[in-house]
Amino acid sequence: MASVAIVEIAEYHSDVVSSLKLYFSAASPSFNTRFFGRNSTEVSVALTTRLEETDLRSAFFVLASLEGAFRRDYEYRCQTKMKDDLSRAFRAIYKYRGTRVSLDDDIFQAWRENSTASRQLIGDLRGAFNFRHWLAHGRYWEPRLGRKYDFNFVYSLADSVLSAFPLCPPANEVA
Repeated sequence: MASVAIVEIAEYHSDVVSSLKLYFSAASPSFNTRFFGRNSTEVSVALTTRLEETDLRSAFFVLASLEGAFRRDYEYRCQTKMKDDLSRAFRAIYKYRGTRVSLDDDIFQAWRENSTASRQLIGDLRGAFNFRHWLAHGRYWEPRLGRKYDFNFVYSLADSVLSAFPLCPPANEVA
């Protein structure tokens, strides 16, 4: 099963943001019924809350798609027995961990040690996946992320990573 391309996630995100803005506007056919008795500040706060949640969810899905790309790359390199240093490192990891590989500790570390991939991008990826971890596990603690993560940052990071990293299989080989 093919993963969702990040551009499709961005288009969906844009559609939902536009829909929410219309739904919370006086132009919406159900506006008067839905927001009866609420003042404009209450409606604005409700819209802002929904937009913030949408932003987090869209960022999460971009990161999930990016994780899928790295895990497909790992499995492809292990199965096809490519001869580059990264593929050899992945096969050594596979020997002990199989498909239960850690994205951060195994895959990102192997990229860092066995490729010319940007250390800055790998560091940014690690930070973004700490954000994803916080989202995926219920947001019950106060994260110490070192920066604000939002959809725009995560999308830009994913776009940079997908352009800079020679992930396998090549686009024309993806089923």
